Amino acid sequence: MPTRIQLLNVDYYLPMAFNALRIGFILVFAYICTLAVGRVLSALRNYSVRMMLKAGGGTEFELEKRAATIGSLARNSMFVLIWAIAWLMVLKEMNFDVRPLLAGAGVAGVAIGFGAQSVIKDVLGGLFLMMENQLRINDVAVINGKGGLVEEINLRTTVLRAEDGAVHIFPNGSIQSLANLTREYSYYVFSISVAYKEDTGHVIAVLKELGEQLRADDPYRSAILDPLEIMGVDKLGDFAVVIKARFKTLPSQQWLVGREMNARIIKRFGEARIDMPFPTQTIQFTSESWIGLRQELKQVVREVLKEEAAN
Repeated sequence: MPTRIQLLNVDYYLPMAFNALRIGFILVFAYICTLAVGRVLSALRNYSVRMMLKAGGGTEFELEKRAATIGSLARNSMFVLIWAIAWLMVLKEMNFDVRPLLAGAGVAGVAIGFGAQSVIKDVLGGLFLMMENQLRINDVAVINGKGGLVEEINLRTTVLRAEDGAVHIFPNGSIQSLANLTREYSYYVFSISVAYKEDTGHVIAVLKELGEQLRADDPYRSAILDPLEIMGVDKLGDFAVVIKARFKTLPSQQWLVGREMNARIIKRFGEARIDMPFPTQTIQFTSESWIGLRQELKQVVREVLKEEAAN
């Protein structure tokens, strides 16, 4: 316990005053650091949004939302780190032994790290998914073999809505394969089988005519970006010649264009008498097998006639 003389001595309070000043300086410096980090991250977010807009990465609203998610995570992480260091320095200035605290925090951090490996992996995967602009909301994608509409892109999970309404939820760290079917533009690729007797030049001309008619009609006019591209005779099949073609469309519009094109092909080929054959199979009989089959058929007919006569 300090004596009365010590309490009356000004020098007794000087170390405590210096400690208080140092503590105040640490807190003020930490506050300034948080403001500076916030400004830097905000500038980086705006710059990233501008660059992605120039690259055609989506609408400004979607990019702002994605950048805000990443920026919020980075800002919170930096704020926690800055203030954790600041409070450790404050405790040290107050003559607390922070070494056991640091040791305990290290052990706890290792335990949490081992227990949350999958969560950390998912979050890092989500960060790269957003930063690299691999997916956007309302894209149609195939993830790990499952296709659907992208409804949500979160830091830890990505949510797809399948055609039958099923919801597929993928942890971002488990995404091994990703195919975006609607990024920037799409293609509708189709193949037409026609009989060997048909003139392929005439068939291609009819397809081009249908493609131009489709491009001139609403609502397909705004959905189709380029004229129909005929790739030519793609395959010589067992019973037909296969002609391959494709339309370049706006994202997610390839199925609308393709369904209408299929309907017009069926109608136009029927009018032009272009044969689209079905798979056929030829069965040949030898003379011996035909004689045996004929005898069996006669026997069946006799039995049927006897049953009818008896009835």
